[in-house]
Amino acid sequence: MKRFCQTLLAMLAALGTALPVAHACTRVVYQGPGGRILTARSMDWKTEIPANLWVLPRGIERQGEAGSNSVRWKARYGSVVTTSWDIASSDGMNEKGLVGNMLWLVESKYPAFEKDGSKKGLAISLWLQYALDNFATVAEAVAALRKEEFVVVSSYIPGTEIFATVHLSLSDASGDNAIFEYLDGKLVIHHGREYVTMTNSPSFDEQLAINTYWKGIPGTIQLPGTNRAADRFVRASYYIQAIPKTEDPRASLASVFSVIRNCSVPLGISSPTEPNISSTRWRTVADHQNLVYYFDNVLNPNVVWVDLKKMDLKEGAPVRKLSLANHENYAGESSMNFVVAKPFKFQGL
Repeated sequence: MKRFCQTLLAMLAALGTALPVAHACTRVVYQGPGGRILTARSMDWKTEIPANLWVLPRGIERQGEAGSNSVRWKARYGSVVTTSWDIASSDGMNEKGLVGNMLWLVESKYPAFEKDGSKKGLAISLWLQYALDNFATVAEAVAALRKEEFVVVSSYIPGTEIFATVHLSLSDASGDNAIFEYLDGKLVIHHGREYVTMTNSPSFDEQLAINTYWKGIPGTIQLPGTNRAADRFVRASYYIQAIPKTEDPRASLASVFSVIRNCSVPLGISSPTEPNISSTRWRTVADHQNLVYYFDNVLNPNVVWVDLKKMDLKEGAPVRKLSLANHENYAGESSMNFVVAKPFKFQGL
């Protein structure tokens, strides 16, 4: 027990020693009765991170944007995604109810890659999109990605000195979950229904260890209240289990939104000594069962959502966009407001 406590304290101390650049997010999955599964996430960033919604039909041919030997594929499933700067899919859901979320993980270290070498490559901007395009379930994704038939390759965010270091979570309509991280150049996968919460640093196995400690302290008595990643992980883990489990779509959606808002960081809050703390810019909730995707921009008083069943996702259908990056004012179900648009270009090497 003494050794465990010493290890825990060392982990908590490590969280307090901020690295030069880090950005924060939270992701949590609600597993309710009657197959009611909802995945929520927040996007936290020190500056504005322009986001738009895109509907991408089946049949789009893509390549990994990593040089002459990029991995290539044709999208099996249509999807709705939230982009960052219209150069990467940061969040989204496909027509089978598979949801993907990319969150920052400063400890990420990707495998060595030669742009024109023999190993196939996939730019990190396409990592989430590759999963949404190709898989209907988490189990399918885990089985395929575990083979490591290509290398995920990262680079600097254009116009910055920020090297993109993220981990990927997937959840599906059955309530299954998987977390994918690259640590010391190796792919680490945590696969199971129990992995309903994810934040940022430290790596996921250490997040689980910290949460084990807090499980021994009733959440009605004490919960860690700061904006740090480990504290958000504990709060999200507690509240997602504490809220009522109901098949009522309105009540469960409201409960899940309340959890992700509880784990958000107020706009304008940042700390020069804690770069892991950044203001929440937007939030999403994905309804796996009903295929509805909700988007909540903190600078817009209205939540907008898109019902994927109302969108044309067949092969050959046009790509459509709902522009939100300039704080356009939409509210409610907004599938009719998506307009035909030229597909955005994923950032490559």
